[in-house]
Amino acid sequence: MFGHNQVPGIGAAEVPAEAYLLDVRENDEWVAGHAPEAHHVPMHTIPARLDEIPVDRDVVVVCRSGGRSAQVVAYLLQSGRDNVRNLDGGMTAWARAGRPMVNEDGGTPQVA
Repeated sequence: MFGHNQVPGIGAAEVPAEAYLLDVRENDEWVAGHAPEAHHVPMHTIPARLDEIPVDRDVVVVCRSGGRSAQVVAYLLQSGRDNVRNLDGGMTAWARAGRPMVNEDGGTPQVA
């Protein structure tokens, strides 16, 4: 379903506040820690949920380290989207850059 060559990317420190952050990780990864404004759409549900992904603003796709999100970016590009970029280094890079994180359990957010 997904394949990728070279996809457009962006560093964690450069993600604009107005970007739509699309987190494609699994539920347990999401619960452990995610960006406060992120939207959770697990990778395997992307084809069925394309209409939830904006076409009129920048979309930054994120996973744990950047591999799965790159595959999703490639899929979205093949689907005719031109407003998508991969978060280089994923949530690991996001956390290293000191960007805000929350979790769903009330504990300390972490990248899982």
